[in-house]
Amino acid sequence: MPENANTTPEANQPGPLIIGISSRALFDLDASHRVFEKEGLARYMAYQREHENEILGKGVAFHLAEKLLGLNDDGMDHPGVEVVLMSRNSADSGLRIFNSIEHYGLDIQRAVFTNGASPADYIEPSGAQLFLSANDDDVRRVLMAGYAAATILPSAIRENRSSQLRLAFDGDAVIFSDEAERIYKEHGLEAFSDSEKRAAMNPLAAGPFKPVLEGIQRIQSAYPMEENPIRTALITARSAPAHKRVIMTLRAWGIRVDEAMFLGGREKAPYLRSFGADIFFDDQTVHCSLASREVATGHVPHGVANEPSSDVSEGKE
Repeated sequence: MPENANTTPEANQPGPLIIGISSRALFDLDASHRVFEKEGLARYMAYQREHENEILGKGVAFHLAEKLLGLNDDGMDHPGVEVVLMSRNSADSGLRIFNSIEHYGLDIQRAVFTNGASPADYIEPSGAQLFLSANDDDVRRVLMAGYAAATILPSAIRENRSSQLRLAFDGDAVIFSDEAERIYKEHGLEAFSDSEKRAAMNPLAAGPFKPVLEGIQRIQSAYPMEENPIRTALITARSAPAHKRVIMTLRAWGIRVDEAMFLGGREKAPYLRSFGADIFFDDQTVHCSLASREVATGHVPHGVANEPSSDVSEGKE
């Protein structure tokens, strides 16, 4: 055994839930981005230096990050949350971002500045289980590498003033694999329903967000169920009889969701508004577009609905 091996019980404890967030998801960088698009990188870097003492406005994912980090301050014995800034800025132009982080009192200590390169290459060494970014190409690269990721969509920033963190997830191609969605695409709704009914007792394979749910549940388990600072919801267009396989899969995984809504194809946005989601993750652009009018939304460009030949944008999920 190596001399420096840590054999204490703490060494076997799971680490914190680590979330990588890009600067454009965390802060409102629209004006800066327009400078980059119109005048190029050199002018953008100069612009950021010129304005580095001007505090950036809050971005779509700001309140999510704030609530996640707030879980570390309650004195409870849980793994905690770490947010890592992952930015295409350089360290020099990124000074404005860190000034803004300090202004708002966000406990973000680690950062990766790539000076125009994709931060996707640094997801594994950062230990992040989830990556949130406004750059769809970076998100797709992270998903292809086997990690959860979502493209944060432009949205009116509506702060959920409840202190409780409320997270909502779609099912197929997000929490679960897209295996059932593929049957729907290739053979239609009736074949999908029949297949799911026959396979009701066979757990679905994991989707990219299963590890995220597991990390959330490790934090939730430190609190009484009735007084929990985190509440989760599964909001899916599935309906009976396709609901049973979802329930049995979550049971087999040992994962609970606090609320589950099987909507049978009804629009999800009103339910998200009633749930008060701080963020919603879905793989289909049509649902994300509608949801983003109500709540912060992350598009998960994963699975059959996001393949070039896909025509299921108005489909089951």
